[in-house]
Amino acid sequence: MTDAAPARESLFEHDLASLTVACEAIGLPRRTGGQIMKWVYEKGVVDFALMSDLGKEPRTRLQERFSTLQGTVIRHQVASDATQKLLIEWGEPAAKPADSALRLTETHSDKQTETVLIPTDDRQTACVSSQIGCPVGCKFCASGIGGLDGNLSAGRIVEQVWRLGQLPGVGRVSNVVFMGMGEPLANFEQVTQAIRTINAPWGLGIGARKITVSTVGLPAAIRKLCTLEIPVTLALSLHAPFDELRRSIIPWAEYSTIEELLDACQEWFVKTGREITLEYILLGGVNDRFEHAEELARLARSMRANVNLIRYNEVKGLPFLRPTNEDVRLFQETLRERGANSHIRASRGRDIAAACGQLRHEAQHETQQGSAPARSESLDSRA
Repeated sequence: MTDAAPARESLFEHDLASLTVACEAIGLPRRTGGQIMKWVYEKGVVDFALMSDLGKEPRTRLQERFSTLQGTVIRHQVASDATQKLLIEWGEPAAKPADSALRLTETHSDKQTETVLIPTDDRQTACVSSQIGCPVGCKFCASGIGGLDGNLSAGRIVEQVWRLGQLPGVGRVSNVVFMGMGEPLANFEQVTQAIRTINAPWGLGIGARKITVSTVGLPAAIRKLCTLEIPVTLALSLHAPFDELRRSIIPWAEYSTIEELLDACQEWFVKTGREITLEYILLGGVNDRFEHAEELARLARSMRANVNLIRYNEVKGLPFLRPTNEDVRLFQETLRERGANSHIRASRGRDIAAACGQLRHEAQHETQQGSAPARSESLDSRA
């Protein structure tokens, strides 16, 4: 009986330096790492057999050493407004790269995450997940139903952006927001490693100011993010201006007060010079009243912050309601009258369950009811 072949390393887990070392370790020239990165990130090719500037024998060695796509797209939905959403199922992790800084965090087989492509006239925005499920447990959000099942590795985060860039008509992803499933700063090392690849000229080449990390609020992690050499944009998911109300809809809010969060955000502004975005989901009859707007305006004025108002997208089985257009308009007017800069985010993809965690939640519900979700293999054929 022969021993099983060793698991292959995931190509997306590598940066240029570690890939160069790995290629040298199997007897290939130093330039091979750069050639591979160009094929993967510039040309969108992950099949070694198609990398025509590499010889046949080197391509065989690479195929034996590395894997490429680790996920399987089990649903691909397109909304009437051209928003696209992928539900990705992740198998067992590939082998860990030799460089310990790039090791995989724990992942689980047959686990699903979502990623969304949001097109507008001047940008193609990828909304990516950082965890399988979510530990925060916001009462209004589908992502946290069932809790946290594991962290995504840096490579699996990058793979989401790469996949969205290969969708027909997209061309190139221009912006990335960590606003999908999970709390990014609770998976700090993998998220920041992914950001380096997303930003790097040998990687996806997306500018730092076009990368946004959205957090529910971990003061220590926000301060740690200040040391990241890539000046990304920071968004704080506030969702309530009073501590008691915030704790009632965001369980993790019991670990830090709004004052402590804003102090950390102020340190972010001082050290990076980047303004904070306060994300605020409007829940009908819960946090969308005059007194909420008045206090939110006071908090926004206390620091350099913009307020991003988001209409709630209803989730099947949860009791929260979408506010009326009139209530949203009055809320924004109250903010502006009190000197707070605010914008209303356009709702996208409502007809494809585009809110965070909705598609996964619906697919799991269907499976429990005995009807498995339909699979889409269109993107996996590129591997």
